Amino acid sequence: MSGTLPSLGVTLVAITAAQAAPVSVGELLADPARFSGQPVTVSGTMSDFREHVTRTRTRYYTFDFGDGAHTVRVVSFVKPPCRAGAATVEGTFEQVKWRVRVNYSREEVMARNVICFPGHGPKTR
Repeated sequence: MSGTLPSLGVTLVAITAAQAAPVSVGELLADPARFSGQPVTVSGTMSDFREHVTRTRTRYYTFDFGDGAHTVRVVSFVKPPCRAGAATVEGTFEQVKWRVRVNYSREEVMARNVICFPGHGPKTR
């Protein structure tokens, strides 16, 4: 019995650490290095929903996610239950950087879960 309590405590700490405190899109973009690679929960509005298929026929979905003043791209490998409107995205924030002719950076959230609010936008089929 005494071995069960410490392992339960470790499990609860791991679950708590994986759940991120809510942040705004503006906060993410104001200090992207701080949030890069970290789990985030962001509330805002979905727009410009797009469906893509890779060469290996893997489907994924992208959409813009904003708070009225700022917008970040969201990538999801699971089709969200809505295509537009108010939602909360849970995922990992990434600051993608590469160099072609100039340095280029793009911030995005790799969605683990998209929670849509009823009555806000068209439903997917």
